[in-house]
Amino acid sequence: MKIFVRTYVILLSCLVMLLCAVSAFAASADTLIIDDFNDGLNTNWEVKEFKGRTQYSITEQAGENVLMAFSDETASALIFKKDYSLLDYPVLSWRWKVENLLPKGDARTREGDDYSARIYVIFPHWLFPLTRSINYIWANKLPKGEHIPSSYTGNSVMVAVQSGPENIGQWVTERRNVREDYRKIFGEELRSVGAIAIMTDTDNTRDQARAWYDDLRIEKE
Repeated sequence: MKIFVRTYVILLSCLVMLLCAVSAFAASADTLIIDDFNDGLNTNWEVKEFKGRTQYSITEQAGENVLMAFSDETASALIFKKDYSLLDYPVLSWRWKVENLLPKGDARTREGDDYSARIYVIFPHWLFPLTRSINYIWANKLPKGEHIPSSYTGNSVMVAVQSGPENIGQWVTERRNVREDYRKIFGEELRSVGAIAIMTDTDNTRDQARAWYDDLRIEKE
């Protein structure tokens, strides 16, 4: 009898541990971390230069590692290539902070097409001119909540997630349903993403900007 009870207790304990493991896996699968910078900059990030090179480096704030970007009349991006389904992970979340805005910055003109901070999602096409992107920007003059085509190409759209000086110097957490944004902006359904990018640029305004990024994730709805 004692052996039976002991065996039962062991089996029950194993079952509980298995259920906990399954639950933990299910919870973790709800969110996939692109990069939280805790272990430095993920080696999957690639630099894309447009004009000069923005300085991207890992720094510590409030005891946590974050990504700092500093642009001095430069424009380069960090691109993280990742193919995933918007049906599975439609939501993109991150937090960011800017030190300053750009007085000459204006998403409506080529001369002002600079941003202290932006996160953008790339939707590749086998024919490169048909590649699209949604840029989530910390706008200078474009009102919060509005979106317009890039002054360079209609396949790239700027969405003002933050705008103006109200939250300068403060960490702000963002959460966007990319699938819904794409449907609203381009008027059609899209199923997949090819890459996510970070960019702080000041080449057009010939200015300087500093920003911080952290906790970049994709999530289930």
